[in-house]
Amino acid sequence: MSLPSSPVAERKVAQGRNPVQLRLYKVLGTNFDDEATRQALSTLSELYASPKGKQVADDSEPVEEETSTTAKLLLVQESFCERIWNETGRGQPTFLAAFANHVDAMRTSCDEAEKQLQATAEASSSLLEKAGTCGKKGQQEVQVKKSIVELFLARFALTEQEIEAITSRDVPIGKQFFDALDRTEKIRDDCRVLMAGEEGPTQAGIDIMAATSSYLEQGYDKISRWCAYEFRQLGQLEVSTTMRESVNRLRKRPELLTEALSILSQTRQASLLSAFLAALTRGGPSGFPHMLAWVHQAIAAEREFLESLFNVKSDRRMVGSVRTFDENSEEEDWIRELMDLAVGKLCPPLKVRVQQTVRSQESSIMSYKISNLLHFYLLTMRRTIGPDAILTKTLEECDSIMIITEVASKVFFDSIEAQGRALQRVTLDHNDLSLTPPIAILDHALILKEIMAVFQSSILGDEAESELISGFERVLDIAIDPAIEMCINAAEEKARAVQRWDMPVFVLNCLSYLLTVLEPVSFTVTKQETINNVIEQRVVTLTEEHASPCHLAYHDIMSDAGLEEIMTVCEKWNRNEPLSYVPSARPPELKAALQRFSHWLSGLDVVQSARLSQLTVQKLHMTIHHAALERMAKAYKIICEEVRKPENKYEAASTLLGSERPFGQVHLLWQIFGLEERE
Repeated sequence: MSLPSSPVAERKVAQGRNPVQLRLYKVLGTNFDDEATRQALSTLSELYASPKGKQVADDSEPVEEETSTTAKLLLVQESFCERIWNETGRGQPTFLAAFANHVDAMRTSCDEAEKQLQATAEASSSLLEKAGTCGKKGQQEVQVKKSIVELFLARFALTEQEIEAITSRDVPIGKQFFDALDRTEKIRDDCRVLMAGEEGPTQAGIDIMAATSSYLEQGYDKISRWCAYEFRQLGQLEVSTTMRESVNRLRKRPELLTEALSILSQTRQASLLSAFLAALTRGGPSGFPHMLAWVHQAIAAEREFLESLFNVKSDRRMVGSVRTFDENSEEEDWIRELMDLAVGKLCPPLKVRVQQTVRSQESSIMSYKISNLLHFYLLTMRRTIGPDAILTKTLEECDSIMIITEVASKVFFDSIEAQGRALQRVTLDHNDLSLTPPIAILDHALILKEIMAVFQSSILGDEAESELISGFERVLDIAIDPAIEMCINAAEEKARAVQRWDMPVFVLNCLSYLLTVLEPVSFTVTKQETINNVIEQRVVTLTEEHASPCHLAYHDIMSDAGLEEIMTVCEKWNRNEPLSYVPSARPPELKAALQRFSHWLSGLDVVQSARLSQLTVQKLHMTIHHAALERMAKAYKIICEEVRKPENKYEAASTLLGSERPFGQVHLLWQIFGLEERE
C-alpha cells in the first residue's frame, strides 16, 4: 500500500475509504463552544499526547495562559489528527485490526451504556414524575398558605384607609368613619371567637386585640370631641343622622357620653333661659298666658329633640294625655335628666312672673282663668315630663305654683261669693209686671257661662266625670245657690206688694233659665238635678193652683168652659131632692152650660192657657195645662153620670147630653184634649 505524498491528500483518500475516519473528522470538525465537547477533547489530548507534545505544552504554559481556550483546543485537535494519521498511515494490519476491535468494543460499550441509560431512565421516570408531583404540591401548599395568610390579614387587620379614617383628624365623622369602627368591632368579635379555643389565647390574638383596642379608643375619643364641638354650636333643634349615630356609639363609653351630654345640657340651659327672658320682655299685658304657653311649647320641643337624639320612637299618644314612662329604659332616664337640667333655670323667673300676675288681678273671671290655667299647666307638666321632674316639683313647692294657685283660687272664690251676696240683696221692680228673669240674674248667668267656658277649655279629655264634677262643684254652689234664693225671696216680696203679679210663673222662668245655662256642659249634672228638684216642686204647686178646685185659677178655667156652676152643684148638692130640681142644674141651665162648654172646646184655650203661656219653657206649660184638662174631663164625667141617673129625673137625659159636643161621650173628650183616658 503506497502512502500519499502529503498528509492532506492522504487524509482525503482515507476520508473516502475509512468510516471511522469520517466520524472522527466529523467530531473533530464540530464547534468548540459546547462545554461538554471541550471537556471530551481535553481528555483525548491527555490520552494521546506525545512527549514532544507534552514538552511543547510545558514550554508553552506561559503562552497558554495568554491564549484563548479555542486556540488550545485547535492545537489538541491537530496533534490528535496527526497521531491518528501516523498510526493508520503505516498500513499495519495488526493495528487496524486492533483498532477495529477497539471500535467494536467501544460500540458494544456504547450500546450497553445506552441500554443502561435507558433502563436507568425508565427506572427513574416514576421517581422524576413523583418528584415533579411533589414539586407541584409544594407550590400549591405555598400558594394555599399564602392565601390563608392574606385572608387572615384581610379579616383580622385594618387597612391603611380604615386606620386613617379612625385616627386622622382630616377624615370627618361620617359613613367612612363608622364603617371603619364597625370593622374594628367585627375584628374584635371574630378574634374573641378565635381565642376561645381549647389551647387558649394565641399571641396573634392578643396582639390583634391590643391593636384594635387602641384604635377603638382613638375612635371613641374622636366621636366625643366631635359631639362636644357640635353640642356647643347647637342652634336649631335639629338632629342629623351623624349626630344620632355618634350618640348611639358613645353609649358604649358612658363616661364619654356623660361628658358630651353635660356640654349639651349647659348649651340648652343657656339657650332656653335667654329665649325665656326675651319672651317675658315681649309678653306685655298678656304675658302670663304667653309665658306658660312658651314653657309648654319649649318642653315639647325639647322632648322631641331628645327623643330624636336618642332615637326613641314616639309613643303616638294624644296631646295632653298621660305619658307612660319606661322606668327600665336607659334612654328615658337620659331624656328626663336632660330635660330637668334644661328647664331647671326657668323656674325662678317663671315663679316671680306668676306671682306678680296673680296678685295684680281684680276681676273674678280673670282670677279664675289664671287659677284654672295654672292648674291646667301643672297637670300638663306632670303628664309631659313626669311628676318627679324638677320643673314639676318646683311648681309644686310651697312657695310656688300650688300656693299661687290657691291665692288665685281664693281671689276668685272671694269675688264670686261677693257677687252672690250682692245678688241676694237685689230687689225686683214693683212696676215691672213681666215674668222673665231680671237683669241681675242675666248678668250673673253671663259670668257663670264665662267661668264654665274657662273650666271646659282646661279639660284634658281623659278625666273621669266624677273628677270634673267635684272640680267645679264649689263654683256652682257659690254661684247658683244665691241666684235661686234671690229668685224665690225677691219674688215673694214682690208678690206681697203686687196682687195680680204671677209669682209662681216668674220663679219657674228664673229656675228654667238657670237650668238652660248649665245644661250644655256635663260637669254640672249634680247642680242640674238640684235645680230640677226645685222646679218639680214649683210645678206641683202651680199645677195645684191651675187645676185644683180649691184654687181660683182652676175656677177661672171651669168658668170659661161653662162648667163651674153645674160642677159646684154636683159637689155640694145634699141629695135631698133630684138634681134636676136644683136651680143651677135644671135642664135649661144645664143645656146652656153644655152649649158654652161646646163652644169653649172649639177655642184655643183647649190647647194652651193664657196664664201658662207666660212660661218660657213650653214643656212646663203643657205639663201643668194637661193636669188641669184631666181634672176637667173627670168633672165632665161626673156631670154626665149624675144627669143619667134616674133619681135625678132628667127627661131625655141622653138627648140633653148628646145635643152638644162632646155629646156625653167622656172618651171623646179625652181625645179632644189629646190625652190618654184615665180613671
